[in-house]
Amino acid sequence: MYVRVRRRRPDRLDGPAPRLPGAGLGLLGPAFVAAVAYVDPGNVATNLSAGAGYGYLLVWVLVLATAMAGLVQYLSAKLGVVTGTSLPEVLRDRLPRGGRLAYWVQAEVVAMATDIAEVVGGAIALNLLFGLPLWLGGIITGVASMALLTVQNGRGQRAFERVVTTALLVIAIGFVAGLFVQPPSPSGIADGLVPRFDGTQTVLLAAGMFGATVMPHVVYLHSALARDRFGVTPEPGLVGRLLSATRADVGVAMLVAGSVNIALLLVAAASLRGVDGTDTIAGAHAAVESGLGTAIGALFAVGLLVSGLASTSVGCYAGAVIMEGLLLRRIPLLVRRLVTLVPAVLILTTGAEPTWLLVLSQVVLSFGIPFAIIPLVAVTAKSSVMGRWANSRLTTTLAVLVSVVVVSLNVALLTLTVMG
Repeated sequence: MYVRVRRRRPDRLDGPAPRLPGAGLGLLGPAFVAAVAYVDPGNVATNLSAGAGYGYLLVWVLVLATAMAGLVQYLSAKLGVVTGTSLPEVLRDRLPRGGRLAYWVQAEVVAMATDIAEVVGGAIALNLLFGLPLWLGGIITGVASMALLTVQNGRGQRAFERVVTTALLVIAIGFVAGLFVQPPSPSGIADGLVPRFDGTQTVLLAAGMFGATVMPHVVYLHSALARDRFGVTPEPGLVGRLLSATRADVGVAMLVAGSVNIALLLVAAASLRGVDGTDTIAGAHAAVESGLGTAIGALFAVGLLVSGLASTSVGCYAGAVIMEGLLLRRIPLLVRRLVTLVPAVLILTTGAEPTWLLVLSQVVLSFGIPFAIIPLVAVTAKSSVMGRWANSRLTTTLAVLVSVVVVSLNVALLTLTVMG
């Protein structure tokens, strides 16, 4: 069994234009798959830490990071819609063989690090819900995520989109429920929208939040999702409609993902501020359960579990897209699943603090962000690639600004992490 990744199709239509759904909602979906990566266990760890440690101070970071991520994801989807190719495919045509192999290695390392983190997150959730050993929870998470991938492989992308979108809604319920038991302070939220820091630690935490929000593997994946959804490069008159639908798709999906992340921070700010032990997910869960009740604690754990299952499926899918696009090679789904599952399980057997593993995964992600964003901004600005749909000067300026901010913050994250 292989993860199905479609090859590039011709730039002309060999028959009648594809029939598109009449309702705008029928064109939504690809961005929701990408959005799951923005509410993965790594985000849970950083957002809870921010809220528990500094209250509402860093709300503005999540608002800004979500807006930046939305622009990046739109450019990725736009590339897939306009050219009928994924970002890895575009780069394959422009890199020499040695450069292509080196680029593939870093992209796969990023996808694998993300995938391992999601398995760890699922293992934590199963431990919280059922008391399972972490290594066993990791195995169950990996096997269950493989079942999700078989939906995409056997029943097509639309079915996979529906499953992942449902998972995103479950995650939202699990992480937002606490706000209804102990609502956050409106004045605190308003104060948190003012950009500022409070010492070096908050700078480090903000960099980690940006690193957890802008995910390089779904930058590669989203272009392929858009390509596979529409199949061929449509007629020029159809491109505008598809891009409008794509903007709506990305906007709604990122609004949901951003709201969930902000809700996590607000729950921590309202309920966990000053509580001991909230520097780990298990400790935060115990504090949530103690302060907000068993039911809210259970919903939180369920949200974390679904987050791990869905996001690790997306991570594995992204790895397949990267390999297919850059190397024109595919490996069986079971082999790809084992490649990331075995290291995750082995790491869990060492007794290492799982929340620390999630934070470490965000550091690894930081290495891959420039390699995904900078080429994306460059190729979508080229009329030789995008035709008349190349980015406007304003869009390019904003995208370059986003690239500079994200890359600079991740350099700061790496530097501060290495310096301790």
